[in-house]
Amino acid sequence: MPMKRFDGYRSFQYLRQEADYRFYPLAERSDPGKACEETLTEPERRRYEALMSGHPILSLRDHGFTMPKHSEDILAYCRQGYTAFDYEGLALSRLDGLFENFMDGVMNVTSKAGLKWDDVLWNLGIRYCDMAHQDTVRIASSVNDILSAKATGQIAIIPSLEAATALENEIERVDILYGFGIRCMGITYNDANTLGSGLSETHDGGLTRFGRRVVERMNRLRMAIDISHCGDRTSMEVIEASEQPVLITHAGARALWNTPRMKPDEILLACKERGGLIGILAAPNTTMTRNHPHHCLESVMEHFEYVANLVGIDHVAFGPDTFFGDHTALQRAVDNQLSIGASHSGEHFTEADYVRGAENPVEAVPNMIRWLIRHGYTDSDIAKAAGGNILRVLRQLWD
Repeated sequence: MPMKRFDGYRSFQYLRQEADYRFYPLAERSDPGKACEETLTEPERRRYEALMSGHPILSLRDHGFTMPKHSEDILAYCRQGYTAFDYEGLALSRLDGLFENFMDGVMNVTSKAGLKWDDVLWNLGIRYCDMAHQDTVRIASSVNDILSAKATGQIAIIPSLEAATALENEIERVDILYGFGIRCMGITYNDANTLGSGLSETHDGGLTRFGRRVVERMNRLRMAIDISHCGDRTSMEVIEASEQPVLITHAGARALWNTPRMKPDEILLACKERGGLIGILAAPNTTMTRNHPHHCLESVMEHFEYVANLVGIDHVAFGPDTFFGDHTALQRAVDNQLSIGASHSGEHFTEADYVRGAENPVEAVPNMIRWLIRHGYTDSDIAKAAGGNILRVLRQLWD
């Protein structure tokens, strides 16, 4: 399989294991029993290769993060702050760029609750230090950076934050985060913060006065706004308050799966009407459907087709939100601090150990593209969903 540039670097190899940080055995990149590649005919395979090489392939949310091998190590592994990034795995994914929040919600170096200011800055500093020693990924802050990464065989990392919780009530922290390279930030995670209500709250109070100030500041800075984890009223009020298009980087359609984690039609349509973009999620136990209650690529792509038919192919993209290792185990480990279970409530289902066909970045976006080829989508429409739409919106947001 062709891959991006990879120089053999492994996370933190410039440090001494145990002396400088505690090493935890890492998960295998992929369990052979779980790996699943969409099968293409020879003509379809040629189309796939032409698309992958000739067009920007981007994800609105994915991760290079690698889980520890043993689930009992998860919290301690995250708490120390030295979490491994799988550069070779990202190279194998053939992504040209991804919005990456560096798993900031689980980096609990100083806090047990997550998303705190000190932890956010710690996480960014450690990650950037690690990245400075390799040549596979590069930090991107412009469309030209993304296009240059593709041209040189690298992967553009667009630094993001899952939520603006770390701002507390300090508006200047938006500027500081921009200075640290953050180019996209969620308004809330599942729980409420000083900006608005997350999707797990029983009462959605909407966008606060401080939240409106943050939206205005992000517009001035040209930082992308993400409402993936906001409650419905807060989501709508962010869309209405923003002068720039708003992103839903990783979600699905509530019409297909009635949980808070999915977005209702009116929000999907409002996002589209203001020029925004919806990335289709594939994290375990999220984008299931009644036709496919066992989470798999088919259920993910049912959400893709529903959203594309609702808002048009120009406003849909991929945002699988995958990483390397056991995603479901991480959900269980951080459920209390991040209200994961509450975000999945409302439907009865059997918990998925993994998403067949979208287990990690090596599979997810490539298989979504293969699926679109197999189901008769034109090259033009596939190129839009696979990255063209993201570049169009980023030009409007950033340039």
